[in-house]
Amino acid sequence: MGQEKVKDLMVPLEDYATVDQEATLYQAIMALEETQKRFDQSRGKHRAVLVLDQKGQLIGKLDFLNVLRGLEPKYAAIDDLKEVRLNFTLDFIQSLIQKYSLWQQPLDDICQKALQIKVKDIMLTPSEGEFISEEVSLNEAIHQLVLGRHQSLLVTSGKAVIGILRLSDVFEKIAALIKTCKI
Repeated sequence: MGQEKVKDLMVPLEDYATVDQEATLYQAIMALEETQKRFDQSRGKHRAVLVLDQKGQLIGKLDFLNVLRGLEPKYAAIDDLKEVRLNFTLDFIQSLIQKYSLWQQPLDDICQKALQIKVKDIMLTPSEGEFISEEVSLNEAIHQLVLGRHQSLLVTSGKAVIGILRLSDVFEKIAALIKTCKI
């Protein structure tokens, strides 16, 4: 694995679900489903939709947590949970649910919400630590995934995003190597 590079394991951008920033949550869900049908079934399913601007440049990522947060707008009142990565106690979580009346009726009118919520309003804007060059070794990419606690990294060639390196693919690669061990 020492010689392999990020580009050897990444999913090319054209094989990943993408939507325009003006798309609705419904359109993003449909794009993800359509892409899953075309994607190599031997590899794990995609866990995000990539968001593009009018010029086709990547500006964000919509993952499963973003969708759930987007369906409950009261999360925005809790000091921008998009950036929080702490381990809360169950008591603290319960107190937040009570204080902010979270998820009281999140699934009521879900179809209407899915048609009204814009992807640009609930997407995650990638930080600098979520980008990685296609030429970087997988060893270095693993460090970036682990230390940044990322589910994926956006792969670049120059300044352009050309693909996505998924934690699930890296794990599968590691698992395959472990299975070859002579015990």
